[in-house]
Amino acid sequence: MQIPTDEQIRALHLKYAPTPDAFDIVHTHCEIVWKVAEQLLEQGALSLDAELVRAGCLLHDIGVYRLYDSAGGLDHASYIRHGVLGYEVLQAEGFPEILCRFCSCHTGVGITREDVREQGLPLPVADYVAESGEEELVMYADKFHSKTDPPTFVSADTYAGNVRRFGEAKEAAFRGMCEVFGLPDLAPLADKYGYAVV
Repeated sequence: MQIPTDEQIRALHLKYAPTPDAFDIVHTHCEIVWKVAEQLLEQGALSLDAELVRAGCLLHDIGVYRLYDSAGGLDHASYIRHGVLGYEVLQAEGFPEILCRFCSCHTGVGITREDVREQGLPLPVADYVAESGEEELVMYADKFHSKTDPPTFVSADTYAGNVRRFGEAKEAAFRGMCEVFGLPDLAPLADKYGYAVV
């Protein structure tokens, strides 16, 4: 399998971004998620495919663009669908399943078919959970940066508190990932990008 380069992935973002602002928000977020994952790869004894993780980080939110209207407004009510939409985008572009899955399997700490049914989520009933170490690392790294306005870096404790509202099992899953992957040092990234850590 040929993994796309940063330049090829950037071109794909430009192709789907409806506005320059949407590109800046989404592509910058994806780059930051890669910086977080790269840091975790360097500090841990993880035997993961770093190139696959890089591509997964840079592609994981490509579906967000399909939630923007032509004026640049984001459909927040449908945001839970961005992973499935990204999967469809990459599939239509001819990407292999191993790359498409980074889109559909990174939301929260995983969405199960039970979650879809019990919460009435606007998703096809299926499991959207990480199955490989690479998928899990992309999912985990994504939790440390938010595309809010303004964007922020998110501490592990803050994210754990946020995910707790979906149940203790979700918080426990996140805490388990913290044990496996370690915690990133967000301060240098916050300095570089000028975003606060919450």
